[in-house]
Amino acid sequence: MMKHRLRKQEYLFVASLLFGLVFGAGNLIFPAAMGQQAGAAMLPALIGFCITGVGLPLLGIAAISITASESLFDIGRKVGRRFAYAFTCALYLCIGPLFAIPRTATVAFQVGAAPFVPTVMQDEALLTFTLAFFAVVLCFSLRPSGILIWVGKVLNPLFLLFLGILIVTAMLLPMGAVSDAVPTGAYVQHAFFTGLREGYNTMDVLAALAFGNILVNAIKRLGLSSPKDLSYSTIVSGTVSTALMALIYLALTYVGAQSRAVYGLDANGGDVLAHIAAHYFGAFGGILLGITITCACLKTAIGLVTACSTTFSVLFPHSLPYPKYTVLFTFFSFAVSNVGLSRIIDYSLPVLCFLYPLAIVLIALCLIEGLVGYHRPLYICTMIGTGIAAAFDFLRALPPVLHTLPMMEPLLTLGNVLPLSEIGMSWVIPSLSGWIIGALVCAGQRLDSTP
Repeated sequence: MMKHRLRKQEYLFVASLLFGLVFGAGNLIFPAAMGQQAGAAMLPALIGFCITGVGLPLLGIAAISITASESLFDIGRKVGRRFAYAFTCALYLCIGPLFAIPRTATVAFQVGAAPFVPTVMQDEALLTFTLAFFAVVLCFSLRPSGILIWVGKVLNPLFLLFLGILIVTAMLLPMGAVSDAVPTGAYVQHAFFTGLREGYNTMDVLAALAFGNILVNAIKRLGLSSPKDLSYSTIVSGTVSTALMALIYLALTYVGAQSRAVYGLDANGGDVLAHIAAHYFGAFGGILLGITITCACLKTAIGLVTACSTTFSVLFPHSLPYPKYTVLFTFFSFAVSNVGLSRIIDYSLPVLCFLYPLAIVLIALCLIEGLVGYHRPLYICTMIGTGIAAAFDFLRALPPVLHTLPMMEPLLTLGNVLPLSEIGMSWVIPSLSGWIIGALVCAGQRLDSTP
């Protein structure tokens, strides 16, 4: 008899797999930092954060299963082969050696080691820590084996257990009232949309597109085959996993908002977590949190190096073999990690502001394809409109020092003319306009082909 549904234990297995793949360093530091900055406005900020940090990754996985795509490259090829190469490379570099992999090391250092190192020795300590961190990453990435499964089964539960203890303690013994924390910065007037853009920093949508095929293949190995059954099981498993993420985001945002009463505003989410752990458990809390986060970040880094090296060796079979890509990405990530966590976050935001709209719209087009079928003009026209608007978001998100460069002022002025630009959503109208143009092109093609 053909199997149509997974068993409960199998749903939990797949949900755990997705959680292990997607939940990394950014999922910890950004909700805590957002809660500290949003303060009393944490609820609308959290809702916005969960849309881009929880809902969209789930839709991304559903899009992969609905279109029966084997990889991110297959999805991009719906627009065009050149776009597929460019988008796949940009996305994997973003969640790989440019930002996400270095961030795993800097978060582990910021939370686990920095509180115990004198300020004057922070740079030297970061160099030593990241050197050891990436030595371990390289060792396991060159010989991928059951270490990822072992770490996932042992360290993820350990990490969640300690995080749960920390959060419950913070709720029972609050540092201060959330209502007393006045919102700061962009959260004063646009808490929801600021939280929406803050969710970009988790890179979960990009990770879902990059690793969604792993999830679908895992479900296939459990005995399902039809696209309808795969989509259903993917969505159910994804819902369980993302519901857990949303619960953790709520707790971290709430605890981060409480910490304002004691510590004020920290430089980044790593400092927020370190201060919270030290406040409730002293030096022991900092050490234990540092160990569990370091191990969780190691798992994520090993997985990302392996995925990026595999992808590039397949995309460019005549360039470098897998081991050489592994060495290259590991050493590059080591170099980037030593610029510090705050700088990595600052420089990653413009790239994410460009890639996220493209990823969101690509997901939407895949979901629409499940209803109306594949029509290439819809993909091409919509992505052109999105790409042009996203380029202005990229320029706007660059560090202020770069805004003084020649030609930047007129470009920024032009970008600010776009509707919704003040809330970072200037790509929405151009995307819809591109889709309408694509629909008209498809309608014209049908008329031309009618006898």
